[in-house]
Amino acid sequence: MSKLKTGERLLFGIFGVFILLAIISYVILEVVRMKSTKPMYTATSHFDFTPEGLKGSEWFRQANCTACHRALRNGTNMGLNLDGIGSRRTPEWIVDFLNHPESAYPVRTVDHGPGKEAAYVAEIPQEKLAAIAVFLSELRADRGAATAEAPPEGRSEFIDNMVKMWAPAEWNDKYQDVRTKQPESPKSPVKP
Repeated sequence: MSKLKTGERLLFGIFGVFILLAIISYVILEVVRMKSTKPMYTATSHFDFTPEGLKGSEWFRQANCTACHRALRNGTNMGLNLDGIGSRRTPEWIVDFLNHPESAYPVRTVDHGPGKEAAYVAEIPQEKLAAIAVFLSELRADRGAATAEAPPEGRSEFIDNMVKMWAPAEWNDKYQDVRTKQPESPKSPVKP
């Protein structure tokens, strides 16, 4: 076996230091997280399931949707995170998407089209799809959540300063501040 050259040893040494720092940081983060009495992250979505929504939650998991999607903070992030989708989409839109995913968007989806990995979703019986849609529509986002349409209530010095810095003065007459508007009901996009 040949000896490593100086540059190779240096490269492996730097790589080893990065791995060691990552491990130490992870251990410190986990110790702080376990000893903390406060939650590390604020929950910004909520749900209040009806009996049909609970049944839809079961069918969502049985259909293996969590292999690609996250809902109720479970699953993977390979596909869209569905927490809070009920604040953006109506149950009717969700059912339509589950039945005809390719017609809901102007472009082809990665996994839901004919012959694709998740194309089986459109073959699920209608009563199960309807219950899954109810489940998803009951996953609501709080104002200010990344999945909500409306920003948090109240003023934000950061947002106010960004608007002052970047928005032209004539926009004040043309546009209304979304922080003062009341959130609307979930929207269904218009199909082409």
